[in-house]
Amino acid sequence: MLLVALIWRIATVGAPAVSIRRTLAANVRFPGSAPVLAWPRAGQAAVEVQGLGGILSAGGLAPVPIASVAKVMTAYLVLREHPLYGDEEGFTIAITPAEVAEEELRVGLLQSVVPVRAGERISERQALQALLLPSANNIAALLAAHDAGTLAAFVARMNATARALGMLSSTYTDPSGFGDGTVSTAVDQLKLARVAMHEPAFAAIVAEPVAELPVAGAVANLDSLLGSGGYVGVKTGSDRAAGGCFVFAKQFGVGGRRLTVLGVVLGQREGSLVEAALLSARRLGDSVAAALHVATVLPAGTSVLSISDSDGHHTTATTAAAVQEIGWGGLALRVDVTNRAGLTRPRAGAQLATVTVQGVNDVSTTAVAVRPLEGPSLGWRLLHVL
Repeated sequence: MLLVALIWRIATVGAPAVSIRRTLAANVRFPGSAPVLAWPRAGQAAVEVQGLGGILSAGGLAPVPIASVAKVMTAYLVLREHPLYGDEEGFTIAITPAEVAEEELRVGLLQSVVPVRAGERISERQALQALLLPSANNIAALLAAHDAGTLAAFVARMNATARALGMLSSTYTDPSGFGDGTVSTAVDQLKLARVAMHEPAFAAIVAEPVAELPVAGAVANLDSLLGSGGYVGVKTGSDRAAGGCFVFAKQFGVGGRRLTVLGVVLGQREGSLVEAALLSARRLGDSVAAALHVATVLPAGTSVLSISDSDGHHTTATTAAAVQEIGWGGLALRVDVTNRAGLTRPRAGAQLATVTVQGVNDVSTTAVAVRPLEGPSLGWRLLHVL
């Protein structure tokens, strides 16, 4: 009887605790050499591909004048306070004789304006079109005063928003960018473009080649890249101090996905300023799109987990299938591993974890046990019978 009890005790003694250790690195590198992008020879530039994460830049990080690129912030703030949905026109502003006089004054200073007439009523959407397409400085002031009451209050809001967005090298002194004191960097303006393009009304307006205004009539977008090469915006700027500037967005397809590259070029001066900025942006945007492709970043059979116990038994979990992603050579992609709940002593082929590569597609596969984790040996059971 005692022998039977002993045998039963040995047979039922608890198994040793299982230890699980991750063996897969936190990041994987996209195969191949780093891309050679078509950075401008002068000035500043920055780009990012939405979904890939990370900003690439060239030309330094010193604040420089940005001219009418400042109007991106003006439009963003107006839409944040007064969002437009669908075909809504938004609020309406009645033009006063003082605003007509201001337009004439700005014409004398060779500023970019659209003509207005006393008694004219202009909607929020029309004002934003005038601001972003022909880049009207008088409409920038009009929107700022309507939104915040005074230009000074609006400029304070511009600077507070820049800080909130992490644009720590940006200073706004007016809503149009006409003053040389309005300065920023390509990296900062890219941060702003990222959030502005998430506003559907903003993205729709900057993609319009032409708009119809009450007094000015048809006004053309200064962005001549629209309608070619996937370019869908965003905003030009130019003057003596800033050179040619352009915030741009380009859509393109890779591996069945539609991607967007956002970019900024500042301080372009090779020929006509706006055209110089457009040409630099096109070269840079096209080179980014050309660099992206699909590749295997995590082969099947890659080690993910090591599973062992104190009895000396051991097994591993490896990826069940290869993971492909979109990227360029040298790009670091984060890899998340989520262990299966209640993991004990797996059988061969058991799914032990989910492995996800964080990229454009966020592709996942499973990690499966290569072989079973054997039960405790007789020697271990004898040692732990009491």
